[in-house]
Amino acid sequence: MSDDLVARYLRPGTLTLGESPPLSLYIHLPWCVRRCPYCDFNAHQRPASLPEDAYVNALLADLALEAPMALERPLHSIFFGGGTPSLFSADAIGRILEGVRSALALEPGCEITLETNPGTAEFDRFEGYLAAGVNRISFGVQSFDDDKLKRLGRIHGADEARRAVRMARAAGVDNINLDLMYGLPGQDIDGAIADLDAALELEPEHLSHYQLTLEPQTVFARMPPTDLPDEEALYDMLDACQSRLVAGRFQHYEVSAYARAGRQSRHNRNYWLYGDYLAIGAGGHAKYFHRLLESTCEQYDVDPNVPWDQLSAAEQKLMLYGVNDKDRVEVKFRNRYGRTRS
Repeated sequence: MSDDLVARYLRPGTLTLGESPPLSLYIHLPWCVRRCPYCDFNAHQRPASLPEDAYVNALLADLALEAPMALERPLHSIFFGGGTPSLFSADAIGRILEGVRSALALEPGCEITLETNPGTAEFDRFEGYLAAGVNRISFGVQSFDDDKLKRLGRIHGADEARRAVRMARAAGVDNINLDLMYGLPGQDIDGAIADLDAALELEPEHLSHYQLTLEPQTVFARMPPTDLPDEEALYDMLDACQSRLVAGRFQHYEVSAYARAGRQSRHNRNYWLYGDYLAIGAGGHAKYFHRLLESTCEQYDVDPNVPWDQLSAAEQKLMLYGVNDKDRVEVKFRNRYGRTRS
């Protein structure tokens, strides 16, 4: 990216902020052992030989283009998403993080998450990831029912998932998220609760608990399972599982995110609170507050001095999306307009 283009992109806008929003970095590693039938992400079955070196080189070249957009702000969080980032060696992850640290400053205690498939877990890799700087592991478990896992196209079984989490603990990982689905083919409320109880037995710091949805252009969208739970059953599952999580001292801080006290995902919250994020990789999508703020306000013809109750319905909807987060409305409004609501 030329200096002229950077300067043009970062030219002063019509609005200014009292302080900049937090800045995160998303790193996309697109390959999986095989693609799941419900997945609509930019993910691809890995080739016989994973092009680690070539892809890391491409990521670092991408980072060189993105880094000027940081405006010298330190990174609040880093997230390796996929695909299956745990297909990459600890050396490759270390090389990427070394490049990030060379290009950008990191806040003290910067959260660095690596998504992991339990079917690719190895003890030595966890030790290597920690040595490279990763401090949070997110396991795509989805279920502890082997039949459900098979129908979801997962490469791991329930016992493998348990072993992977315990292996990460033994290696020294002290911040673990488990992804868990409900509303699976053939699942009833007892099955959903049993999955959740199995997850809780592993004592994760964070749990993402979300409903299976049939996304367009997926195998499940073309050939939907015939035994999906109906809406009433889905509501009952959600209600029962939420109660179980709250009773287990998990804080419900986003639509599908639950955490122990002090263990909310910094990266997730930065998305939800309308912070900034850089992104590198094949499916990386960035949002820089500076220009997006201006273009969005122009779209809705918003004056930053207009009181909250005089904003358009579209603007208020944007601000209020996800009101289950008590802090979100005020923080998001401040991040966007540089002031609190009056």
